[in-house]
Amino acid sequence: MSTQLAGQRILILVGDDYEDLELWYPKLRLIEAGASVVVAGQKGGVVYHGKHGYPCRSDVAIDEVEAGDFHGIILPGGWMPDKLRRDAKVLSLTQEFAAAGKLVAAICHGGWIPISAQVYRGVRVTGSPGIKDDLVNAGAEFEDAPVVIDRHFVSSRRPDDLPAFCQGMLEVLTHGSGRK
Repeated sequence: MSTQLAGQRILILVGDDYEDLELWYPKLRLIEAGASVVVAGQKGGVVYHGKHGYPCRSDVAIDEVEAGDFHGIILPGGWMPDKLRRDAKVLSLTQEFAAAGKLVAAICHGGWIPISAQVYRGVRVTGSPGIKDDLVNAGAEFEDAPVVIDRHFVSSRRPDDLPAFCQGMLEVLTHGSGRK
């Protein structure tokens, strides 16, 4: 196992109907790189089920986490982000990560959370084609690409983009803010 991200703590959000691969692939890739990964759901210690039925137990409740304890946040897709973006704590966490220049990584429909947190204005992003209009209306600069890195923001479109998404996160986490 690598120690590339040793000492770094990463927060991943979970809820029912998350996109299974978009949570598990980054989680395991970051652990493989030496990061400590914490999964937060609306309740701690609860098993949430992905769109394809894969279970994920939350380590902690979202209300119990502070952005200052982490180096980045990952926002998987699925239908989960549409529910979580209505949670004031989720929005404030996302705003705090963005304001601090820490990793904010969203894939597929995960972009709904930064949209609702109002942190995408003027940021180059990609996402599921289904939320392209939402991204543009939020003031983001949309690109149809496997991964888009704009400073500390990393975004991808779909599960097929996961290798590029994870590489983008590793780039930001190891070298600071990514390319503009």
